[in-house]
Amino acid sequence: MGGDVDIEWARSIARAELEHALPRRWSHSQGVERAAEKLTACLPAADALLLRASAILHDVGYAPRLARTGFHPLDGARFLRDEHGVDEHGVDEQLTRLVANHSCALLEAEERGLRGELEAEFPLPQDRLLVDALIYADMTTTPDGSRTTQSSRITEIIGRYGPDTLVGRFIQRAEPEIMAATRRIERALQNQPRLG
Repeated sequence: MGGDVDIEWARSIARAELEHALPRRWSHSQGVERAAEKLTACLPAADALLLRASAILHDVGYAPRLARTGFHPLDGARFLRDEHGVDEHGVDEQLTRLVANHSCALLEAEERGLRGELEAEFPLPQDRLLVDALIYADMTTTPDGSRTTQSSRITEIIGRYGPDTLVGRFIQRAEPEIMAATRRIERALQNQPRLG
């Protein structure tokens, strides 16, 4: 179904929710989409737009008007499901599940006491490659939307929030999986046939 996602629609939703309210978050989201676009060669064609749409929308739950639980993956996925549903834009369960579970969100949900809710409403997508690609795109993009390494991004997050905060604890717990996902994507990219 991924090929049915309307990327322009996804970008317009993210822009409407983030551009003015959270311009830095909007810059990050655009950078994550650019990173995702570069990964589409290692995905089946039908999943390329799904990855890009989930990348541009992954942080939409930070928008002040959408923040209900304060846990942006869950708030963003609920917004997409409840306000946009399954429609002509291709918003479906796969997209909402990717947004809800981006970048090891289950571990942060556990820290927040929301793991049960997240798993019940938005189970982890079965497509490991898509999950890994979204982790890679997010965790190799700075808050301002430029490229970085996953190690630098983790260090930046710990520095921004503090090592003993909820987010700091979560990202330290998630680091092994983030690094493993990154390695899997890098291997997939290396295995792509070279053109020309």
